[in-house]
Amino acid sequence: MDSECARTPEREEPAAGPYPVPDVGAYFAGRWSIERTVSDLRNGAEGSFRGTAGFRPGPAGGGLLHHEEGRLSWGGTVQPASRTLRWRPRPDGTAAIDFADGRPFHDLDLRTGRWTAVHPCAADLYEGTFTVVGPDTWHLEWRVGGPAKEQLLCSVYRRLG
Repeated sequence: MDSECARTPEREEPAAGPYPVPDVGAYFAGRWSIERTVSDLRNGAEGSFRGTAGFRPGPAGGGLLHHEEGRLSWGGTVQPASRTLRWRPRPDGTAAIDFADGRPFHDLDLRTGRWTAVHPCAADLYEGTFTVVGPDTWHLEWRVGGPAKEQLLCSVYRRLG
């Protein structure tokens, strides 16, 4: 996938090459800032999300809980927004990512520093490209296509503290 996100001003880091992550559970643990642009590619509408992501141990040793919260600016309004995912790290350093309710979402293997995940959802297709650019920064680009939508979400995550 050609990265349309590489042109956004939030991307200050050079795109020289991915940063390999041998253990996603260890790399992601902690808190991250998020800067996200949201684009509707059909009508040209643009918005943004600013917030934080926390990766902390799940209940009863159940992997990691990935919880994001912040403010979404869209269509002239600003409102709170959040999401929660469950990460199940594997012994080989990869992980299975599930929705908060336990439904499977996608796998994640960043041992080369880059991974593309595909998730069909009803008539829509979600294609996400994860790129780790350094020890404290990673990028996520989701392209969503379907009969009713064509969206691009470009996120930059930076480690906090």
